[in-house]
Amino acid sequence: MTDLIISQRAITFPWKTEDPFIFCAYHNDQYPQGNDEMGPDRSHLKGRYMGQDFSGKDGWSMYHGQKMPGFPYHPHRGFETVTINKQGVVDHSDSLGAAGRFMAGDVQWMTAGKGVQHSEMFPLLHKDKPNHLEIFQIWLNLPAKKKMVDPHFKMLWKEDIPVITTEYNGKKTKIDLVAGEYQEKKAPGTTPESWAADKENGVRIMTICVDPGGAFELDAAVESINRNLYFYEGTELSLENHQIQGNHFMKLKPNKAMTFVNSGNDAAYLLLLEGRPIKEPVAQHGPFVMNTTAEIQEAIQDYQRTQFGGWPWKEREKSHGPLKGRFAKHADGSEEVKS
Repeated sequence: MTDLIISQRAITFPWKTEDPFIFCAYHNDQYPQGNDEMGPDRSHLKGRYMGQDFSGKDGWSMYHGQKMPGFPYHPHRGFETVTINKQGVVDHSDSLGAAGRFMAGDVQWMTAGKGVQHSEMFPLLHKDKPNHLEIFQIWLNLPAKKKMVDPHFKMLWKEDIPVITTEYNGKKTKIDLVAGEYQEKKAPGTTPESWAADKENGVRIMTICVDPGGAFELDAAVESINRNLYFYEGTELSLENHQIQGNHFMKLKPNKAMTFVNSGNDAAYLLLLEGRPIKEPVAQHGPFVMNTTAEIQEAIQDYQRTQFGGWPWKEREKSHGPLKGRFAKHADGSEEVKS
């Protein structure tokens, strides 16, 4: 093995990550045509454990949805979610009264902070053809001093996310820069209290697609960061004289530049997660991520007592209808609308 790779492992769900990240959930669902409720026809629901369907039956799951796939309202405290949409539709609603719909190429960055309820539903808008959903949801930790900040969400619209195209022997590589910097390009700003908001923390998130015969050049960073590269779709990459098979991830030397060549016959798809570790104790219980067990108990009690502001919507599986386009309505009443 090349000395550029510290370790290498098969990818399992949810994807294992390193500090400052908590984990990554990758959802790739080949949903069928939608019905009038923007969910799959009832005939498709047979044989599923409704409300807890992670089966992958027929190439898709309902997750916690009963009529529509997705995650009905649930609480979070003490960390952030970064949701990268590659295909499909995600509807966001939260206990602050904020809402949004984002589609392929968009990213939602949400700081849960001291506590928020939100739902993430996947409406099947197409009634005449299948509905493909492909998203990453990355959990990024917050340091102790930021865990009780006010919750906040921000949309990183696809129009604002740098897309960098490089060539190697005439073959192309496409890079979407969600966080950090790459080849003198800068990603959009994050939420203000994020660990990624401080450039010194070196947080970088990129999705990469390498054509067969193409290459991805990863520059050197500072030695203090954790760097993980996930090869989640494709057949083979080459790094120096070492071959990496698809569905594997690598912990990489952060302070070394390296070039990955797609030596397979189909496109290689990668996710890069890197950042300076927070180096604090992590106590996690379901949707709460704190530093101690006592803080977890406090989070549970606070949620039972306050419901983090309650749920202001009538529907548990809140969606924004079949005709709405991309938009974000924030808790302060401001609204963004995209074509």
